[in-house]
Amino acid sequence: MQVSEEAITRVQSLAQSGLSRVPPQYIQPHHTRPVYYTRIDSENIPLIDLTFFDPTRRASTRESIARACRDWGAFHVTNHGVPLSLLAAMRRVGRAFFTDCPMPEKLRYACSAAASEGYGSKMLADSDQQQNDAVAQVLDWRDYFDHHTLPLSRRKPDRWPEYPPDYRDTVASYSDEMKVLAQKLLALISESLGLRASRIEDAVGEFYQNITISYYPPCPEPDLTLGLQSHSDIGAITLLIQDDVEGLQALKSDGSGDNWVTVEPLSDAVLVLLGDQTEIITNGKYRSCEHRATTNPDRARLSVATFHDPAKAVKISPVSELIAESSPAKYRDVVYGDYVLSWYTKGPEGKRNLDAVVLDA
Repeated sequence: MQVSEEAITRVQSLAQSGLSRVPPQYIQPHHTRPVYYTRIDSENIPLIDLTFFDPTRRASTRESIARACRDWGAFHVTNHGVPLSLLAAMRRVGRAFFTDCPMPEKLRYACSAAASEGYGSKMLADSDQQQNDAVAQVLDWRDYFDHHTLPLSRRKPDRWPEYPPDYRDTVASYSDEMKVLAQKLLALISESLGLRASRIEDAVGEFYQNITISYYPPCPEPDLTLGLQSHSDIGAITLLIQDDVEGLQALKSDGSGDNWVTVEPLSDAVLVLLGDQTEIITNGKYRSCEHRATTNPDRARLSVATFHDPAKAVKISPVSELIAESSPAKYRDVVYGDYVLSWYTKGPEGKRNLDAVVLDA
């Protein structure tokens, strides 16, 4: 049975109620609870200076991107060409909606179902105990607003907040700038593999872009909760900005094992996260980034993620140029809409949805 978003308790309301313990439905199992430790400076997301895509530095930029995509599936970019004033404006209007709008006003934009556009708190579909693949869901300590921004036929600004007054114009401008940046980055990523610049974008097709502003209120028991559970993004490429509050963590896998590394907030940078479809397209030469968000006992945190995905009818498969006798296809073909349905019904749980399309060796 579908529960309307209007009936779901907002995390922000819980935080403002003064509770000293988190409700049981937000408590993570022991094996997924965050473990806090001192960050090792040498273990951090690579920072790549794009210098506005200067052709004289393109080769070194490609090499840096190749290392980051192999080792992390993520990297920060600076000098990316997006006006820094627009990054600041996007953070400002997002925070104003969550902190300054009364709850009745926010609920005017409540989502009608899981994964639909609007103001929400519960991203996944409802569990159904009759189904074998139902997910026993632990709720995230997060509220969000999701915008459908591209193609333009999906962009309906009247479904977005009216406050602050420049909210809608800011989101629209930000959407356009992020599309251009995503195209430039996918070109560099393609070239770093020896492919023609348009190869990955051609495989993805027309971008279906969503912008999700996530708001993580202060949490009284951050050691028991997650703002966003561990997952890799299901699409092609995600571009993310944060405020100055730490909370985003990326999983770094190497010879010493798996370690969660806190991603330092950089106000002038855009964080690039490779999605599952890019891992499939590159035949596993580049990895999607598993990440999560922790909570904070004292400060709210805000982030803005811009997702660039294929259309649901698009079939994704490893590109032929990266398949050889010595490097056979590692993933089966997948219709993107089927992949999305699996993610929203089974739940993310790390990279298990990607693991399900790996071909047997």
